[in-house]
Amino acid sequence: MLGLSIVLICAAVLCAAVLFLVCPAFGRKALREPFAGRNYAHRGLFSKDQATPENSIPAFEAASSAGYGIELDVQFTSDRKLIVFHDDTLDRMTGVQGWVHDFPWEQVSAMSLAGTGYHPPLFSQVLETVGGRVPLIVEIKSRQEYDGAYLDDLCRATLDALKNYDGAYCIESFDPRVVGRIRKMAPGVLRGQLADCSQGYCCDGAHPIHAFAMSHCLGNFLGRPDFIAWCPEPRNWAVRLNAALGAMIVNWTALPEHDTAKLEREYDAVIFQWYSPEPRYR
Repeated sequence: MLGLSIVLICAAVLCAAVLFLVCPAFGRKALREPFAGRNYAHRGLFSKDQATPENSIPAFEAASSAGYGIELDVQFTSDRKLIVFHDDTLDRMTGVQGWVHDFPWEQVSAMSLAGTGYHPPLFSQVLETVGGRVPLIVEIKSRQEYDGAYLDDLCRATLDALKNYDGAYCIESFDPRVVGRIRKMAPGVLRGQLADCSQGYCCDGAHPIHAFAMSHCLGNFLGRPDFIAWCPEPRNWAVRLNAALGAMIVNWTALPEHDTAKLEREYDAVIFQWYSPEPRYR
């Protein structure tokens, strides 16, 4: 009997520890309502051939005019200008070799996006273009080597820029340290934890233990997110637990070949790319 009691106590402690690590925020349903039941244009409404490039002013204007919510990415240039750009490096979208954070705004602003006449925009320019017409999901880009002071500045700059945005917005990140900072700096702002499947993290070079921890939301204790933005793979137990505990579950990134009607039935919001759904589905 004593042995069984010890096992039960250990099991209870383990369950309590897992719940502490994984639990989302509670009691913030009203904050979520402006964002639920909507389709969000991934990096704006851009074309597959990049004739209208991702994260460009025309892509954001097209999404806003169509009534879609918008998902976009922000990060710093070397001189701490907050720009809208997805990749850590400039290579894919501009043809210039190097890290975004190693180039000043003056140089980045002159670079062509995918060989077009468009250029990477400042976050302030994007906010002016959208003008509060649609909700925004703002992803703060982060890297493991960024220290606390850098992340503080990045989060503050993002929040400062959004103070004058006359519309609904929320903030998400793959980095639980960022979500935790948003929780402290702006507790009234809806916040989300981006998560990929373990295989996705491993394909990006993550250690299997780190991949498991991130894919199973074990950093939620830092940010207590209001929503989990989950990849196209089936939900793991941690994401299902977050849903059961009341977190919004957002899908990224829905593509034309996916069962998009099913995604709209199963997810509270959908981030889509390269097709034209209805702006709202609930």
